[in-house]
Amino acid sequence: MKTYLGLPTAPRGVGALSGSQTFPAAARVALDNPQLRKNLGHATRTIRGKRAEVVGEVPDWEELRLAGAAIKRATMASLDVHLERLEREVTARGGTVHWATDSVAANRIVTSLVRATGAREVVKVKSMATQEIGLNEALEEAGISAVETDLAELIVQLGHDRPSHILVPAIHRNRSEIKEIFQREMGDAPADLTDEPRRLAMAARAHLRRRFLAARVAVSGANFAVAETGTLAVVESEGNGRMCLTLPRTLITVMGIEKIVPTWDDLSVFLQLLPRSSTGERMNPYTSMWSGVTPGDGPQEFHLVLLDNGRTATLADEVGREALHCIRCSACLNVCPVYERTGGHAYGSVYPGPIGAVLSPQLTGVADNPTLPYASSLCGACFDACPVRIDIPNLLVHLRSRVVEEKKLPTAEAVAMAAAGWVMKSPGLFGAAGRAARGGRLLGRRGRIRALPPPLSAWTASRDAPVPPKETFRQWWRRTSSGGDTDA
Repeated sequence: MKTYLGLPTAPRGVGALSGSQTFPAAARVALDNPQLRKNLGHATRTIRGKRAEVVGEVPDWEELRLAGAAIKRATMASLDVHLERLEREVTARGGTVHWATDSVAANRIVTSLVRATGAREVVKVKSMATQEIGLNEALEEAGISAVETDLAELIVQLGHDRPSHILVPAIHRNRSEIKEIFQREMGDAPADLTDEPRRLAMAARAHLRRRFLAARVAVSGANFAVAETGTLAVVESEGNGRMCLTLPRTLITVMGIEKIVPTWDDLSVFLQLLPRSSTGERMNPYTSMWSGVTPGDGPQEFHLVLLDNGRTATLADEVGREALHCIRCSACLNVCPVYERTGGHAYGSVYPGPIGAVLSPQLTGVADNPTLPYASSLCGACFDACPVRIDIPNLLVHLRSRVVEEKKLPTAEAVAMAAAGWVMKSPGLFGAAGRAARGGRLLGRRGRIRALPPPLSAWTASRDAPVPPKETFRQWWRRTSSGGDTDA
């Protein structure tokens, strides 16, 4: 399939969908940080344990997964119809819908909406879509401050850092590091602040309370949008989202077009799948829903920005579009051996881990993220954990083939495979290659070859090679077979 070619992808250099380094280069840096690995290992083990416990309580968990996958598949097949219905319903309830083709358009729309209110500061609900497009940076350029109100996002913002996990953006920080950040960056932090989690949370709550009460504009994302009623939904654990969604006069929601579900019955399936897969809870402590504007109650001006930013290009790939089924639970990150050792920053995208390795290259075009589809061992744990059964290993292989197809020059691997195919077509050449390979025994030590000359050094730089056997299979066959007629 080549239908995805020519469709607009996310603009280069805007937002946070690709890094300045390739994944292998960034991963090497992360692997040299033992504290990072310790933090990640502890956090992911804890989340995995909680998730396994609550998932085990549900007798029809696999049926729920199948239902979620079926709903997503059917929704993507008629996405335009559902989006048009959503627009009608939001508009009928007093909201305004804006269509943003990419991050540049979305940032321009949100910035102009905030400017129209006269506000110089906005409070934000945790939103991966706004991180994807670099909204905070765009607002800052316009002289508008964006205050993250999710605790983990606040830690990242105050630390001048980047998120490293979909659910727990500050997973790479331990509580001692968080205390230091608060004392250094939070002007109203208590002088006697300790690294006790409760004290840290209280300090953040006091810091944010004044921002909530003074805010005139809030910016949110959305976990889901129900097309039949124009209802938006945000699920969260801290209550900060509820404050942002009810107190300010103006609410601006930026939502990827794939977050839509057709009906309330469909939403009920995902509200069972998401909390168990993400936080290991039976249900979210706070599930906030709103439909347009209600006079005298909550925001009196509501804007919904529907974001494409490469999603249409992804949808056009009949295999790759499955990545759009993601409900951002982060279950695949918590079981991934690669993520657990490298962390999220190595991926260079706001979407790290297995889902980021298949989503980010499609949003940007694989040429801008060519190494991410290789950031996996293809162990399959991500598929087993995914609540909507996204076949991430299959998508990784699919995208690897696209990376190879789009390269103008053959890769070293392709050249090596072509040479191997040429040798294997000739019995004489194959036998000679087998005899020559025995010379590699001189490079071995205790059954392993730890270093080979270029270009084979690319292999031994990250793994050992086995020492060739003393005799080839053909030699063994001639020695042990009574009448074998074979070339040595």
